[in-house]
Amino acid sequence: MSGQTPRRTVLKGAALAGAAGLGVAACSTDSKLGHAENPTPTAPVTLGAADEVPVGGAKLYREQRVLVHCPAEGRYKAFSAQCTHAGCLLDKIEKDEGHCPCHGSRFDVTTGRAVQGPATVPLPEVPVRVENGRLIAGPKA
Repeated sequence: MSGQTPRRTVLKGAALAGAAGLGVAACSTDSKLGHAENPTPTAPVTLGAADEVPVGGAKLYREQRVLVHCPAEGRYKAFSAQCTHAGCLLDKIEKDEGHCPCHGSRFDVTTGRAVQGPATVPLPEVPVRVENGRLIAGPKA
């Protein structure tokens, strides 16, 4: 085997090169909802007590991948919490903006609009309702 590159080394190099190429593609500046595999709940999910969302504020439900804003008492608006740039999950809310930790995109929690790129597409709206004092996101069963 002298003078030849072992097959394992060649395959390992090819796999690493392929993974690097995917990383570059994932960081494309195009914003498409397709980057987020499941950007909204596809079935109803219970988020928690409705009064956990302050009036005029918002709450991030990371586990359920939903962001809920309460514009007025008893009214709620919800959005997917997956960034429309690369599908990363928002990690916090500061000053009425949901932050994406992956590439720095920020979204207005009152409208879902992208306010800082690389994302340019707004967060998809998610149906939300109150049942027995609890917020339920996603389509009705």
